[in-house]
Amino acid sequence: QVQLVESGGGLVQAGGSLRLSCAPSRRTFSSYAMGWFRQAPGKEREFVTAIRESGGSTYYADSVKGRFTISRDNAKNTVYLQMNSLKPEDTAVYYCAAGVTYYSSRTYYTAGEYDYWGQGTQVTVSS
Repeated sequence: QVQLVESGGGLVQAGGSLRLSCAPSRRTFSSYAMGWFRQAPGKEREFVTAIRESGGSTYYADSVKGRFTISRDNAKNTVYLQMNSLKPEDTAVYYCAAGVTYYSSRTYYTAGEYDYWGQGTQVTVSS
């Protein structure tokens, strides 16, 4: 079992920045694909960004490309989501997810490929 602890959410004005952090409880963090998803009220959970196990490649939803950056520090067992130029439409609960199961052709943006999820952290962007 892997527990994911998220932090860094809050209230920010449009154009502002926030950084989310996620720390898995297992020390084998470097072997996990890590992703961030979000869910706004009344909407389906959607993919935001992901990073490969090695940290070499990253993936972004079109809606956040150029504004959000995912990174991981395997030595600190932490994955980060830096969110800049925030918009009111970014308001949602953000979930960290860890993919442990091996996939020969993982897409990285499919929620079903992730085995463990954090409790979510609220991000609210005011206009």
